[in-house]
Amino acid sequence: MYTIDRDSFQTVDSIGQELGEIMKKLGRHVLAEFTNCDRTLLNSIEKIEKHLTESARQSGATIVKSVFHRYNPHGVSGVIVIAESHISIHTWPEYGYAAVDFFTCGESVDPMRACGYLRNALCAGEAQITEIARGIPSASDEILAHKPESAEIRTLEPAG
Repeated sequence: MYTIDRDSFQTVDSIGQELGEIMKKLGRHVLAEFTNCDRTLLNSIEKIEKHLTESARQSGATIVKSVFHRYNPHGVSGVIVIAESHISIHTWPEYGYAAVDFFTCGESVDPMRACGYLRNALCAGEAQITEIARGIPSASDEILAHKPESAEIRTLEPAG
């Protein structure tokens, strides 16, 4: 069993910026709250898969694999693994709501293009977008290469 010592973690403020805000950036994480969406569309696994796949293409991502599931009585979840990370969606047709997660690494993919495409495809009346830089907290601000040519890979033993 693992226990979490909450005091050993840095805190995050309400908009997702890590205190200190300086890091070696590896990626962008865009969280989208889409509301007042087309409820019928949100309950269609075929349409959700089609639109999420197209949003990945619109962003310039390389699709590796996807998995989608329709819940009973309603709702769809799906994940597209991309070479640059992942895109996921969870829908609540009964509320006209979709939660979408666009996590991309490197400079070649634009998660905001995927987000804009999907907002239109879902006929979202409103959208709340939060972007979080993902990476290694550091004393210097920089962007790290997504896949460096060479890297030292070490195996560490679990703590405790």
